[in-house]
Amino acid sequence: MNAVSFSHTSTTKVFSGILTTMRMRNLVIGLLFLTVLSPILLYTDKLSSSFTPSSSKQEDVNAFTLPTDTRHLNVLPQEESSTVIKEPIGIVYNDHINSSSNTILTEKDLQLPDAREHKYARVLSATDDEGHSQTDNIIKQIIQTTNQEEEESQSDNGSDQESQQKTQVQLEQQSAVNSGDNDEKDALLTETNKQTDQTAMPDARVRQLRDQLIKARVYLSLPATKNNPHFTRELRMRVKEVQRVLVDATKDSDLPKNAYAKLNAMDQLLEKGKQMQDDCATMVKKLRAMLHSTEEQLRVHKKQTMFLTQLTAKTLPKGLHCLPLRLTTEYYNLNSTEQQFPNQEKLDDPSLHHIALFSDNVLAAAVVVNSTITNSKHPSKLVFHIVSDRLNYAAMRMWFLVNPPGVATIQVQNIEEFTWLNSSYSPVLKQLGSRSMIDYYFRAARASSDSNLKYRNPKYLSILNHLRFYLPEIFPKLNKVLFLDDDIVVQKDLTGLWSLDLKGNVNGAVETCGENFHRFDRYLNFSNPHISKNFDPRACGWAYGMNIFDLKEWKRQNITDVYHTWQKLNHDRQLWKLGTLPPGLITFWKRTHPLDRRWHVLGLGYNPNVSQREIDRAAVIHYNGNMKPWLEIGIPKYRSSWAKYVDYDHAYLRECNINP
Repeated sequence: MNAVSFSHTSTTKVFSGILTTMRMRNLVIGLLFLTVLSPILLYTDKLSSSFTPSSSKQEDVNAFTLPTDTRHLNVLPQEESSTVIKEPIGIVYNDHINSSSNTILTEKDLQLPDAREHKYARVLSATDDEGHSQTDNIIKQIIQTTNQEEEESQSDNGSDQESQQKTQVQLEQQSAVNSGDNDEKDALLTETNKQTDQTAMPDARVRQLRDQLIKARVYLSLPATKNNPHFTRELRMRVKEVQRVLVDATKDSDLPKNAYAKLNAMDQLLEKGKQMQDDCATMVKKLRAMLHSTEEQLRVHKKQTMFLTQLTAKTLPKGLHCLPLRLTTEYYNLNSTEQQFPNQEKLDDPSLHHIALFSDNVLAAAVVVNSTITNSKHPSKLVFHIVSDRLNYAAMRMWFLVNPPGVATIQVQNIEEFTWLNSSYSPVLKQLGSRSMIDYYFRAARASSDSNLKYRNPKYLSILNHLRFYLPEIFPKLNKVLFLDDDIVVQKDLTGLWSLDLKGNVNGAVETCGENFHRFDRYLNFSNPHISKNFDPRACGWAYGMNIFDLKEWKRQNITDVYHTWQKLNHDRQLWKLGTLPPGLITFWKRTHPLDRRWHVLGLGYNPNVSQREIDRAAVIHYNGNMKPWLEIGIPKYRSSWAKYVDYDHAYLRECNINP
């Protein structure tokens, strides 16, 4: 009994376990169906529905309308009827179709059969119909051609060729239309560019008015015009009006407001005069005669301008003539003790920073000294050695006695004190005193025959200009000397120049070969064998005005004798014209160490296009050229950099009427 009961209980437990297992399996299968199979079925159903267009849904979307808003935008035009949203259909073209234009086309334009719509996907970009109407037309033709080719591929070859020919004709016609439109656009663009160029010229209208005056004068001189007194009177009146409009105008902004009206009135009258002319040959002859006369006048004016510029550069303004006279008078009223400078024991100290300045211009020398001291980090180490000529020696000393250089040291010497500098020692002194040299500068008959007037400047007669070749003789106890011209302005500290390693060279200078005319062939006569055998015509030139000289190397390489040798060879000026740069290039050939361009910027005395950035970065700016900042012909925009180191309230300057 117990055995039967135990067996029945065991069977019941097994059966219940089996039921539990089956329930768990059913639950797992159910969950698997929900998580895996259901999404697949749903996605398949949605995918099939997406490829089967529903006309009802399409009609519903197409029938959807927006309510008309009575408020209008300020810029965009509004349609009176309600706006209907149409579904755009885009295509992705085959490989042979230009895919660069992602243009959306409407169903009405394409008219594609339903059976072929599944081959195209939506393009997710759109453009406006007006901006790309031509592109749309081409695309429509290409799509239609593609459909026809695929549909007719099952038909005979004859119909296929006919379709291709029609398509080719359509494409050629469309291409011709596009080409014509492009030509019109190019012409419009060209005209716009011309107008832009004319607008960009600040004196375009001024030039046009001047051209009108020339044309009017030609018409007034022709017989057909003279025979029409009414037209002649009107044309002369218009000429006077244009002349009054121009006056001193150099750019369009200088013209009055009625200038454009005057220009149009003159244009109309000149067009009327053009129709009156029946003899073109006479007009051409008259224009040629006027052109020849104008060219001759231009040549004469250029020569006069060059002469007057050179004359102005040589002429000392009244104020600068008055100043040394006033200072000289005051100097000789001092007793001997008052005429001495302090700190003279520093003059031969090689550990200090020595600066050589050779000048006969008191105001220019004052600017060099003031600007150097103002921008120096160690002004107490500066020692200025100024050498002047006999006429300006007293004035130069008086100026710096009245205006001492602060903690810096200054020395003013007279060139007459250098007894060793005579014609027996210096070939250039002998040449400068020769009769031929004096005739070259002062005989009036030579002025018209010399093509380059700048070489006739009397400054070349001054030994001060050649004193730079005798630095070791002037400063026998010094090792390094910084040479400065008197037409420079120092803008930054120059201390670093004395510690520069010149690498065995004698001269440290900024090269000027950025432009072709600053090479050796510009200054030297390479047709002479002495020059052609020893120098390279394309060698880079360098600039005087700010040079650091190693006097130890100078003496060791015997540079002064090299200079004398070449000066003797140039006794007849066949190797180079006058000046100090050509003999400097020869004397320091292969003995010059190039400095960074920021040390020395040139051209402020002749070039109005030196950039302000270059000027601001420069340690020294150089007014080389005829347009010195103390002259009236100086370039105005550069004058302020020089004038700020002049005290125009100084009593001597006010007495001599020297103003900024």
